Amino acid sequence: MIFCFDTHYRKGYAKTSVVGFKNWNSSEPSIETSNYLYQFSNYESGAFYKRELPCLLSIINKIKLEPAKDILIIDGYVLLSDKGKLGLGGYLYHELQCEFPIIGVAKNDFFSLHKLKKLIYRGKSKKPLYVTSLGYDLQGASEKILSMHGEFRMPTMLKLVDKNSRK
Repeated sequence: MIFCFDTHYRKGYAKTSVVGFKNWNSSEPSIETSNYLYQFSNYESGAFYKRELPCLLSIINKIKLEPAKDILIIDGYVLLSDKGKLGLGGYLYHELQCEFPIIGVAKNDFFSLHKLKKLIYRGKSKKPLYVTSLGYDLQGASEKILSMHGEFRMPTMLKLVDKNSRK
């Protein structure tokens, strides 16, 4: 199964949503669920993972993941530099004992990262998505994100998990 995660913050709580689907080109989810956290860290520049990682782990604890079968996609970066500085996805990868491939899909560029990210263009968009990964070949991860359902910049499942986290 492929799982996409996103978190949205409101005053007093964070809502993390997950959408699971069976095939890269699926147009409909097999699983949709959300979780609320009422205690989380404040945003800390350069350490976003401290705020977001507990949110991701809280919902991961509610779904049944299968090592060597499931792939996780996050909204953001897995790596932040070509020297291997971890982003949110990298911390998640290690927290999960490196048992699950993590693919990060970001909408904005991170300028200290050059070789360990791929820029992909979906649909007719002139703006790229930025793909990073651990536990999954970067070229292959980029191709999988390109193959996801949807004719626009953001794949259907990533748009859906974003919408679910905001409502």
